[in-house]
Amino acid sequence: MNTVAGATGTVRASSLRLLVVEDDPADVALIENAIAAQNLPTDLHVVSDGEEAMAFLHRRGVHADAPRPDLIMLDLNMPRVDGREVLTAVKADNQLKPIPVVVFTTSTVDVDVLASYSAHANAYVTKPLDLHTFERVVSDIHRFYSTIASLPPGLPDRE
Repeated sequence: MNTVAGATGTVRASSLRLLVVEDDPADVALIENAIAAQNLPTDLHVVSDGEEAMAFLHRRGVHADAPRPDLIMLDLNMPRVDGREVLTAVKADNQLKPIPVVVFTTSTVDVDVLASYSAHANAYVTKPLDLHTFERVVSDIHRFYSTIASLPPGLPDRE
């Protein structure tokens, strides 16, 4: 990982490799707009369900050349393979489990929050209904993982 020393610690000099796992095209557009509006350096990849997410992460099929993401933003309620199953599979895989996973969902149900943290989600964020707040939250998540948090060193594909 290319980094530079900053006043508050280590700052990334490269784009955040972000995998968004989201089946709602409107939410994908909101995430893309938030990243663009804030001019956040991002290598953005989007998949529409959990099955495609696992293909991306394991570099299968059309995702054979997929980069290893620095961060996964994961919706819970999706067709085929839902976010709960993806989270469990990612955190059970020694190659994938160091990747931070932010559950980003509409669910406010306590059982979903508890289950996500029990499955080792790094954060659980409920999608705001207000457009401005939605964009701010996406920006805050991005900034936290790209400038404040130290990401796991030595992930494949990160130099």
